[in-house]
Amino acid sequence: MSSIDYLALAPHITLTAAIMLLVLLVSFWRNHLAAMILTVGGFAGAFAALFFAIRTATWEVTPLYLFDGFAAFFDGMILIAAAVTALISFRYLDGRTGRQEEYYLLLALATLGAMTLVSAQHFASLLLGLEIVSISLYALVAYPEEGNPPLEAALKYLVLSGVGSTIMLFGMALVYHATGTMAFDEMGRFAATGDRSDLWLAAGQAILVAGIAFKLSLVPFHMWTPDVYQGAPAPVTAYLATVSKAAVFAVLLRFAFRTDMLDNGAVFGIVAIMAILSMVAGNLLALLQESVKRILAYSSIAHLGYLMIGLLAVAALADHAMALETSLVFLAGYLAMTLTAFAVVTELTPADRATDVDLVNDYTGLFWRRPVLASVFTVALLSLAGIPLTAGFIAKFYLFAAGVEGALWTLIWAMILGSAISIYYYLKIVFAMTARADDVQHRSASWAGTVTAVGLALLVVALGTYPTPLIELVRMLVDGIG
Repeated sequence: MSSIDYLALAPHITLTAAIMLLVLLVSFWRNHLAAMILTVGGFAGAFAALFFAIRTATWEVTPLYLFDGFAAFFDGMILIAAAVTALISFRYLDGRTGRQEEYYLLLALATLGAMTLVSAQHFASLLLGLEIVSISLYALVAYPEEGNPPLEAALKYLVLSGVGSTIMLFGMALVYHATGTMAFDEMGRFAATGDRSDLWLAAGQAILVAGIAFKLSLVPFHMWTPDVYQGAPAPVTAYLATVSKAAVFAVLLRFAFRTDMLDNGAVFGIVAIMAILSMVAGNLLALLQESVKRILAYSSIAHLGYLMIGLLAVAALADHAMALETSLVFLAGYLAMTLTAFAVVTELTPADRATDVDLVNDYTGLFWRRPVLASVFTVALLSLAGIPLTAGFIAKFYLFAAGVEGALWTLIWAMILGSAISIYYYLKIVFAMTARADDVQHRSASWAGTVTAVGLALLVVALGTYPTPLIELVRMLVDGIG
């Protein structure tokens, strides 16, 4: 390997070194605070290494791995989200039974797998990154040891995620049978010169998309999501809803762009149908929930449906750069507001409680008990609803503009309908927080958790009021996917 190869791999090497140090720390010195600090430091070091790696511009390290501006953007988002998860996890885990240091090791390993996914340009690296993420999450969902809900959620996620991976493998096999290659670029060249109507190729791509839809929780492959989100610890749910979804969508977007998969009408139609069902069904099912985490789960399903508009715009728009810009801006906003919401849920859950503070009734009078956290949660919910001056509004505006330019009218109307429905269940939580509670208890919040939540809320507002820096960053890096 050349020096440029090592430079392109600098973020991965830095995070891997931090993981090895964490293994040694856990082996010789059991200290929860030290494990958290080393983990966050590893994420920060890997993020700093991105500024050196980006100097390589677009660089193919091996036929399996490509570092470019597209990968750098997703790596940055993943590392920031992972660091936030580690920070909000500390207070949540501190004081609970069992050893907590391995939690951070699993979190770092899952993040390394996610970074591998976003640079994958071959089925082998795609599967490798996906399994590193999935296997780490199986154990993370089961934390902490006390209580049955995390174990039940982990078992459901293990079984159904395994089914999704199996479906993906079958789709990969059919695509390989049709094209004779597992490299994305070579599949793209086959699509340009070969027979697009090849039955094996179309079937393989459709089955592969179905397997990825399991990982993204798109309807009708969403069944596991509400149960796993509700049963998993709140910070793990935050990670599952943000980092794992972002990584899987990144590799899907790269695959679709490089192979022209969406030029196949059948595949395009399947993705469009799943997007519409996710937008409508996700919001309708959220109306029936009294669990905040289940509401956020169905909201996540709906938002992934919205995100599919950005994916489909790759085929619908002549200007691919706009489609990519739309997807990346939406995803950045989604990660910020989802992390904000789960940071509040995490901070409200005391260490002596076996289950999370989850029911809507548990939030009654929150404005009178913890006004700062209630305000932060309100910002997150309004952003998820797409209210102006928040990141959610800018994100949905981008999707609307791309959908209109690409004449994706059915998808646009589904997004409008879903967004209108969502306002009800988001405001239901806000109204509960503003209601006067009979027994108001002013229990103090942790300083670190409150600062983290407030910082995330300020980011959500900043992205909604002044999104120019984010947009310019995306435009600067978006050409890297080519």
